[in-house]
Amino acid sequence: MKIEQKLSLDAPPERVWAFLIDPYQVASCLPGAAITEQVDDRTWRGTITVKVGPVTTSYKGTIRFDRLDPTRWEAELVGQGQDVRGRGGAEMRMQSRLAPTEGGTEVTVVSEVNISGLLAQLGRGMIENVSTQIFRQFAAAMQQKLAGAPASGAQAQSLDALSLGAKAVGQAVKRFLGGEAEKA
Repeated sequence: MKIEQKLSLDAPPERVWAFLIDPYQVASCLPGAAITEQVDDRTWRGTITVKVGPVTTSYKGTIRFDRLDPTRWEAELVGQGQDVRGRGGAEMRMQSRLAPTEGGTEVTVVSEVNISGLLAQLGRGMIENVSTQIFRQFAAAMQQKLAGAPASGAQAQSLDALSLGAKAVGQAVKRFLGGEAEKA
């Protein structure tokens, strides 16, 4: 599944670039994520914990920068992870590109994601909506860190997919009802 997201940040591209190519910084903005080991100059191992209703699922995996182009502010990241209990996995290829704007930076992220197991049962639409919510949380935490504000404790929490899923369902219903209202 392909997911594209954009965000605008109040920081110059050089600062945003330095942040985005530092997996420790990125993980600090994702609830439940942690980098556990640096394998080489482009590869890291890590974990992420996702709460789905009463079930908490943890994944272990690797991320690797396949391409870094600091002159064009483009990066390509490949990740893969397995559920620690063997109940599924995920693979991702993510391309990010920065563009200077008046007063900041626009970040475009395009991800190709393949999920198996528990999270795949949520369905494509739900996964896209949950991904949007996760991206918003990440963007807000990143903006806060780039502004020099103290971290919001994202490391201590797991990613609550059920809560995010409820928000995503609410948004889908609002879009549907809004579309129905326009037709009337």
